[in-house]
Amino acid sequence: MPRTLSALLLAITLAAVGLPALVAQSEGAPARQAPESQPQVQLSFAPVVKTTAPAVVNIYAKRELPQRRSPFADDPFFSQFFGHLDRGSPRFENSLGSGVILSADGLVVSNYHVAGGATDIRVVLSDRREFDAKVLLGDPEADLLVMRIEDARDLPFLRLADSDAIEVGDLVLAIGNPFGVGQTVSSGIVSGLARSGGDLGRGTGYFIQTDAPINPGNSGGALVDMQGRLVGVNTSILTRSGGSNGIGFAIPANLIAQYLRQADEGLEAPRRPWAGLTVQEMTSALAEAVGMDRPAGVIITRMHPQSPFGQAGLRRGDVVVQVDGRPVDRPAELLFRLLAAGTGTEVTVSYLRPDDQGAANGTAPRQASVELFTAPETPPRDAVTIRTGALAGLTLANINPAVIDEMDLPLELDQGVVVLSVEGPARRLRLRPGDLITAINGTPVSSSADLRRLGGGAAVSSLDIERDGQRARLRLR
Repeated sequence: MPRTLSALLLAITLAAVGLPALVAQSEGAPARQAPESQPQVQLSFAPVVKTTAPAVVNIYAKRELPQRRSPFADDPFFSQFFGHLDRGSPRFENSLGSGVILSADGLVVSNYHVAGGATDIRVVLSDRREFDAKVLLGDPEADLLVMRIEDARDLPFLRLADSDAIEVGDLVLAIGNPFGVGQTVSSGIVSGLARSGGDLGRGTGYFIQTDAPINPGNSGGALVDMQGRLVGVNTSILTRSGGSNGIGFAIPANLIAQYLRQADEGLEAPRRPWAGLTVQEMTSALAEAVGMDRPAGVIITRMHPQSPFGQAGLRRGDVVVQVDGRPVDRPAELLFRLLAAGTGTEVTVSYLRPDDQGAANGTAPRQASVELFTAPETPPRDAVTIRTGALAGLTLANINPAVIDEMDLPLELDQGVVVLSVEGPARRLRLRPGDLITAINGTPVSSSADLRRLGGGAAVSSLDIERDGQRARLRLR
């Protein structure tokens, strides 16, 4: 056969199996294309699985459950007869989940609900080696846990992908240990981005959605892309039956990267940026009211005087549309962007101000540089624990941004005294953490210093409180 004819047939054959697409990917940015031929459809995920599966581990955790407290424990009379009910044998709970190794020296990330608060953690690799692990950093709110495998080195690990670069339709693999049957791989695509809402389970409320089957036991497992990089950590499913219905959610890799940095700094609890504001998702009615042609961004409805957004020039009524060039159309998206950026950094916030004329006619958003920091302890909380009298066992503190953030209090509060905890005889008052103490014996109380001046509540006849915006007066005997 002539050489020119052979070359022509070879070119046609290579074209049939998708060589043009491969050449295009090697010469520039990777082009995402749908399979164009039967050979491409029959490509195997096996090479990706072989490189990623060894870095996905099984996690066996045991945690001690809190003792059941006897209702008679604080009663001076009945505690003589029923006090022994508090001295039962400890109870333990076992849990099973998955994790992902992210460094050769054994840094592992998983879900907090898998091993958070565990007294004993055992990590089992795919090659059946077993190691003990200890928790470095945990955050139940974000449902993330960073651990270190003890006495291990040269372990297989995954690299993090840029979760902001993924697109709906990208192929992904979910790797974990569903139902404890052993390591299992399932395939799917990215079904949605920026999924948020209280019905989506644990975490910050900002997830990557995938139709790769995720079942109980897959929690903490890996969601990887076709380059073998970690896109996210599988965390929950949306289900009515308890099994996978093809709607699973993963915590994005960019948030995981921030928690790894904090664990590397030696932190045991995360530093969370404080926004100091409350925002609301834009609706068609709100967009029309502020002069926008369509709903976009989130509108600031409340703002604390010490908010970093306020210090950067924003105010109530402004509409935040982007953070560092990324759209924020829901409150959860704004929270995620701040968490992923981390404290000690600055983010560029793009926002619209309704006072600007022509906001609906292409007016460029304003720009502000917002410095991120944790909720400040200003003024100092100066906590006081009352030891005597009817209020004995009550711990109170000054209200400041840190206390507001911890106890989810209204942002409008800038002073006052709040109940931190209730123990001992004070339980009889039916007070609870978060209640505001506004007066004792009719004398206004605005700080813990006022409480000390009044004698620490040793002789209290009345207590003025505020709960959920409702005020009441308690009469004590």
